[in-house]
Amino acid sequence: MIPKELQKRILSSFILIPMVIFFLYQSSFIFIFFLIIIYLLTLYEWLNISKKILIKLLGILYISLSFYLANLLRDNYGPYVFFFVLIVSISTDIGGYFFGKIIKGPKLIKISPNKTYSGMIGSFALSLVLGYLYLSYYKSLEPINQIYSSQLIKFNNIFLILIIIFIISGISQIGDLIISYFKRLANVKNTGTLIPGHGGLLDRIDGIIFAIPISYLLFYYLI
Repeated sequence: MIPKELQKRILSSFILIPMVIFFLYQSSFIFIFFLIIIYLLTLYEWLNISKKILIKLLGILYISLSFYLANLLRDNYGPYVFFFVLIVSISTDIGGYFFGKIIKGPKLIKISPNKTYSGMIGSFALSLVLGYLYLSYYKSLEPINQIYSSQLIKFNNIFLILIIIFIISGISQIGDLIISYFKRLANVKNTGTLIPGHGGLLDRIDGIIFAIPISYLLFYYLI
């Protein structure tokens, strides 16, 4: 029997992922409109869980920067590359959840008591596998998508690919822990109730908003 919480997570993912893909491949205007909605909802949840004025302001600045770079990432490198960052971040979250629940084991850190070392390993493992498989599939489509040649990134160095995935996954996990820390300070389990099985929107994209800035820098300087 699948736990009720897991059922909600699966159902929510089936709704959210196609919706994100739809907006990702629309015009820049529609994609920015979608980003603005997500941005405002994220800010609302952040302001609800952060207590000190300085922390609120720093959070607003960082979230604003992350969403700005999200738009640049999509515009400069194309939707395929943007989706790659999402794949790595989402698989990091899923790997941590499943490995942590199945294997369990020693706790990783006090600020997030549900996080375990097995979950951390699972996060890296699943993100490396799915991220690499996605890039392999993406490269196989390259001849078909020559119209996007100005947006394509040539991922030819396998070692570099794995390093990039590892870094993005690691930053995504750190982002999850940072938001968990502020939730613990606010004495709340979730940042909101918008998404069944996940809590708030910020609960779902906490790793992503930390992964996007580092991803943009990695692609800008290394690729």
